[in-house]
Amino acid sequence: MHSAVLLIEFGAIILALGLLGRFAGRFQFSPIPLYLLAGLAFGEGGLLPLGASEEFVAIGAEIGVILLLLMLGLEYTASDLVTNLKTQYPAGLVDCTLNALPGAIAALLMGWGPVAAVVLAGVTWISSSGVIAKVLGDLGRLGNRETPVILSVLVLEDLAMAVYLPIITALLAGVGLAAGSLTLAIALGAAGLVLFIAVRYGRLISKFVSSDDPEKLLLVVLGLTILVAGIAQQLQVSAAVGAFLVGIALSGEVAEGAHSLLAPLRDLFAAVFFVFFGLHTDPSSIPPVLLPALALAVVTALTKIATGYWAARRAGISVKGRWRAGGALVARGEFSIVIAGLAVAAGIEPSLGPLATAYVLILVVVGPLTARYTQPIAGRLGGVLARRRGTDEPGATADTATAQVPGPRGTVESLDGQDVPDRS
Repeated sequence: MHSAVLLIEFGAIILALGLLGRFAGRFQFSPIPLYLLAGLAFGEGGLLPLGASEEFVAIGAEIGVILLLLMLGLEYTASDLVTNLKTQYPAGLVDCTLNALPGAIAALLMGWGPVAAVVLAGVTWISSSGVIAKVLGDLGRLGNRETPVILSVLVLEDLAMAVYLPIITALLAGVGLAAGSLTLAIALGAAGLVLFIAVRYGRLISKFVSSDDPEKLLLVVLGLTILVAGIAQQLQVSAAVGAFLVGIALSGEVAEGAHSLLAPLRDLFAAVFFVFFGLHTDPSSIPPVLLPALALAVVTALTKIATGYWAARRAGISVKGRWRAGGALVARGEFSIVIAGLAVAAGIEPSLGPLATAYVLILVVVGPLTARYTQPIAGRLGGVLARRRGTDEPGATADTATAQVPGPRGTVESLDGQDVPDRS
């Protein structure tokens, strides 16, 4: 009888997720907020609490996190990561400073303590690679000059996760300074070793894993990933980091084949993960933290825009491209929930989970809007300010007061965001 109820509940969850994903696709926005809302509806305090399938969903959620990080690692080669680290690290430092500090300060102001401050700093710091990549594709910007800058910032954030997650794991486990330092040293050593092996012997590893049979390739890659993730967790290093490093170690045709085979599994179990997070968040706990979440969302949306603008300016991108880069980085999503989920599982600050849920719900909806409209709005505001400055000057008129700055490829770019021919 219990197995029948389990099948009914889990089948209903998967069916509901499929319908929600179809609804989100029709209106071209991320399904993540709908998955979180579904978890709130089925969880404790929701409309239809689940019981029999909760343990099964918990295992599926763990696999979801592992697959998210594995697929992320498959997107990059070790040489890509090393190159980005060498050339773009200033942008990564600015990104961390501007976006992690608001979360840490907010946690301390609310009296949550230093551990919760480190957790909330990560929640507000890391952008959603999945949501941003989809938005850039939907807007047709994958070939834009600012897109490599955006991707560089995301790569640095993903690489930083390999250091950040072990720190969080150690802090949440309550281990001492010596044990925490050992955990971090193991994580850094493992990451460095994997990068070295991937750069020097990546082809051999990929050849060992490679198979012309999709079934065997799927089983080998998935089994290897879960095995390494389990070993990493046993060593007090995050399982997600282990999965990420496996993804980096694979390259070439193997990475492409594994990506196409694992993408449906990733989508399935990632959706289960978001539902699981929602299951453990009481909907009645969200209204008390809604205002802090909204304030934090506004502040960190602005700091992400500033981060993208600065990084694009450093790369020599035009003004319009700088605003587009900033607006594209606003969305938070899967990794903010992963970080908050670790804290919730460890029993750190009961209000942290609801605040993270509300925060992600806000920014995963707002992110695609800022990606689309930040540059046009900035252009219009710049034009208005330029015309006002012009009318204040003797002999100037609104028609002749548009300020201009140097633009790319023989153009100048007016502050209202329009490229015009450079006749100088």
